[in-house]
Amino acid sequence: MSKIGLILGDQLSENIATLQYINKKDDIILMAEVKAEATYVRHHKHKIILIFSAMRNFADKLQKKGYKIKYVKYDDNNSHTIREEIEKLSNEKNINQLVITKPGEYRLLKDLEKLHKKYDVNFLDDNRFFASLNTFNSWAKGRKELTLEYYYRKLRLDNQILMQGNKPIGGKWNYDKENRKTIKDSNIINKPLKFEHDKITKEVIRLVEKEFKGNMGKSDNFNYGVTKEQAEIALRYFLDNNLKNYGQYQDAMMNDQSFLFHSIISCYLNIGLLCPKYCCNMAQKYYDENKAPLNSVEGFIRQILGWREFIRGIYWHYMPGYCEKNFLNHKNDLPEFYWTGKTELNCLKNALNSTINYAYSHHIQRLMITGNFALLTQIDVMQIHQWYLAVYIDAFEWVESPNTIGMSQYGDGGIVATKPYISGGAYINRMSDYCKKCYYDVKTTDKNNSCPFNYLYWNFLILHQDKFRKNHRMAIAYSNLDKMTEKKQKDIIEKSKYFINNVNN
Repeated sequence: MSKIGLILGDQLSENIATLQYINKKDDIILMAEVKAEATYVRHHKHKIILIFSAMRNFADKLQKKGYKIKYVKYDDNNSHTIREEIEKLSNEKNINQLVITKPGEYRLLKDLEKLHKKYDVNFLDDNRFFASLNTFNSWAKGRKELTLEYYYRKLRLDNQILMQGNKPIGGKWNYDKENRKTIKDSNIINKPLKFEHDKITKEVIRLVEKEFKGNMGKSDNFNYGVTKEQAEIALRYFLDNNLKNYGQYQDAMMNDQSFLFHSIISCYLNIGLLCPKYCCNMAQKYYDENKAPLNSVEGFIRQILGWREFIRGIYWHYMPGYCEKNFLNHKNDLPEFYWTGKTELNCLKNALNSTINYAYSHHIQRLMITGNFALLTQIDVMQIHQWYLAVYIDAFEWVESPNTIGMSQYGDGGIVATKPYISGGAYINRMSDYCKKCYYDVKTTDKNNSCPFNYLYWNFLILHQDKFRKNHRMAIAYSNLDKMTEKKQKDIIEKSKYFINNVNN
């Protein structure tokens, strides 16, 4: 009996579980560009271009390999929901059996599970990760705290990556303390890799300019790869040119430099064009061949084998309900300049302009600039969550929400992070050259042009001291707060209220 195999826009791997259950002779692969997925948040143009272009290229590849493909373009006769497109194809071909690799997002899984009412559906576990969700849940069971470091060590050991038997190569599991240098000379930075637009991408760009004209970004500077082959070129470019410096500079930031030494492969990993095991094995090969230092290779592998796997586990372990968490009860609106980049705060301007131009900013810009500012100004967690989900090319809810709600905004009350990731201007000044070109004075708290991060930081500690005074990781901060006079604390509160109330002016 024939089957319909569904492949989603973030499942573009020839190793996806669905294809392992498909018979080329009898079965049909369904792929569809639908409004329900393209508009549930206001996605950046680059994100839509990447996914639609990659989907079309992937469908062409499968067709050339002998698969029967039913591909529904955005401007075809399109019902614009995945479930309805399944129903249309099922009625047309009189097929009742479906094969679906489970979606990465809870809302879509729940929607597709409704198909059980009418069809014989075989839901398959997503096989593109190092560990299954059952592995994570078994590890998490009975633990008071779920800590990345211990899960990372387990996966390193299980997969024998950067290991010598039961011990880590080099004698340490983590080299993060060696990865906090600032960049003094921009001449050591390599230019980012750019890909020419193929015929498919040009067609998609025209579609996006027609259907998503008002979305963030410009189409003419889209430079990402859209095939597995191009994604592997991007990985190789990083390994050859930037891996050796990635470790020491991975937390650094610099004026007018969006990419620095980062790999820019998360978008390819998250839609299936790159395999995480392949990426980690390639990085270890560069260490084994003395082409890259251990701190760089371990730092890169930790992001994929450690953080990416851990965050996926957290998402599914705590859904449903995780995305509604707002532990600190923050309720302010997201400032308009998050969409325009028009702000006198130079650090924010850099991070936001990178986001607007490329649908990208690196992890420290997201955590300690845009995220830190949102946390300190008490932005509603759902609003900042939806912003991150919309504007970044690598953002899918399973990976974005624990990073935003948990790590960045402490909205989950400490499930992901052991403390809020907040800082004053001193940290930003230490890790970047942003403050040298900023209107605000990073070294003061009480002047009219004092860096807002400085007084907002202390205001946060005052506002939430009932929650964090007993947190041992914040003991020094509260000790310093207690040295301030009552008048100084009151001035900080008033200055912060005024700034927050006028943040859009």
